[in-house]
Amino acid sequence: MFKSWLEKACLDPSLYGLHSLRRTFPTHIYQQTDNLRAAQLLLGYASIERTKEYIGTEQAEALDIARKYHL
Repeated sequence: MFKSWLEKACLDPSLYGLHSLRRTFPTHIYQQTDNLRAAQLLLGYASIERTKEYIGTEQAEALDIARKYHL
């Protein structure tokens, strides 16, 4: 069903997966608000640490620091 939705939207099904879509919205919410608790609730996780790992907050923070210092 998911593949047919992508095809109807003229998107390449090989570029998208259900797992990546599940993670996109909470990640976007976190990036816009810095509210990790909201992302945790959206994902349904009990642990903040698991949420941080799942949406890659540490990687994003590292990239932001590198950009800030032009590394």
